[in-house]
This record gives sequence, structure tokens and C-alpha cells, in this order.
Amino acid sequence: MIVDCHTHIWRAEHWGEEITLESTRARGHAVELTVKWQDHQQAMQQVDRAIVFGLRAHHVGLVVPNDYVAGYVAKHPQKLIGFASIDPNEIGYMDELHRAVEDLKLQGLKLGPIYQNYHPLDERILPVYEYCERNHLPIIIHQGTTFPRRAPLKFASPILLEDVALAYPDLVMVIAHLGHPWIAETIVLIRKHPNLYADLSALHYRPWQFYNGMMLAFEYGVMEKILFGSDYPFTTPEATLKALYEINEIPGRSGLPLIPTEQIKMIIERDALALLRLE
Repeated sequence: MIVDCHTHIWRAEHWGEEITLESTRARGHAVELTVKWQDHQQAMQQVDRAIVFGLRAHHVGLVVPNDYVAGYVAKHPQKLIGFASIDPNEIGYMDELHRAVEDLKLQGLKLGPIYQNYHPLDERILPVYEYCERNHLPIIIHQGTTFPRRAPLKFASPILLEDVALAYPDLVMVIAHLGHPWIAETIVLIRKHPNLYADLSALHYRPWQFYNGMMLAFEYGVMEKILFGSDYPFTTPEATLKALYEINEIPGRSGLPLIPTEQIKMIIERDALALLRLE
């Protein structure tokens, strides 16, 4: 089974003016922000299942309704698994979490402290961890850098999640994008804590970082804790699969060590749904 554990769905109107301009500047060209449902479905033909979410981050101006995600997932329940997002800066955010899970039937949570402007141990977010741990809801957390100017790097280090893992040992969390650029910190963190994982989404278009990150994961013996993800629509499952299969072409004839092919295949075919308790 191939599971893409990191895909997005949203519309252009969910993006504020400032973050839209910053997205264009970061990529060097304007991008179509609306992710059409049919385009997402087409891209996901490369995988067996896919986790899909938006984000609620008033601080940077990206606010995707949970109803929008749930509406899309409901059309393809055999293929898609919807995750909610809540913003601890919103009044009634715990009510929204309850509604998203209990009424909309979303099965996990997407958080992004750097986007939402809170420390991962802010007292407002602790009830969220408690709820997710108690109800066996996995969290995908963007604990790494990003492009908006006002997104605070001081909240982005993966190491900040160690205290969360210690306080909530049964809480399953996936650190998105291997926590780039703090990949080494992410790897040593997931090695220590049984219920912490990381996904490799959106790394392959930085080939040297991609190769080094995967080699580091192999050398530390945590390849079994790396999950496949694409970061669609910023890249696709097809492009990510191709990059994984071709990762040993990056060092070329340099004499640098290669990543065993069977380890790459195991990442691609890993049953992430079982690890995340979604089955």
C-alpha cells in the first residue's frame, strides 16, 4: 500500500493578500492557489490512500474551513482521509476541534505553530494534545521553516516537541518535511520517542538536502519512522516517487555511500495508516 500522508486542499479565497504575495515571491512566479478537487483526485491516482487537510492560521492569513475539507473527503471516503485544523488564537477553538472530529468525522489534526504564532507548549494548545491523545487522533505538525516573513522561527525548532512527547507519550505526531532545515534534530528526536514520526514531503526539489536527510535517517536507523508524503499541490506523488527511486543518482560517482534500495521501497510501501492508528 502506498499512502500519501501529506496533501493539501484549499481555494484562493482562503489565502490573504500578504501570504499570497509572499508565496509568489518565494517561488519566483505566481501559482494557482485553488486546488481543484478533480486535480487532486487525478494526482492521487499514483497512491492507494491519501491524507488531506487545509490549515487555519489567522496570523499569516491562511484560513481553510474544516467543512471544506470534510466536504471533499466525503465524496471519496474509500480513498481519502481528512484531517482537521484548529487555530489556538481563535475563540472557541476547542469547540471547533470537537465539531470537526465528532460531527464532520475528520480523523486527525494539522497544526503549524510557525504559521499560527504559538509556542508548542503554549497553555492554550495543551487541551488539544490531551484531546488528541485521549481520542487516538494523530497530529501532523509543521515544525520547521516556511516562507512568510511574519512566521516566527523561534517556534519552529523540532526540538521543542520533545517536551510534548514526554508529557503526552501516547500522542502520535508526524513532523512534516523532516523538520527542514533542522533535519538532524528531527531524526534524533524521532529515534528517541516511539510515537514520533516524520514525513519526507517537499524535500526532493532540494536534492542535496534530500539525499543528506535520507542518508542521515538511514545511518541513525530510523528509516522505519519515515513516512511517504508529497505536499501536493506544491509537488506531486508521481514526482516524489520518481525522486525517491532515483535518490542514489544524486551523489553520482563521488564515492559517497548509497541508500539501500530496499530501504527506499519500504518507505514507499509503508502502511502509514496502521502506524497512525487510522485503521
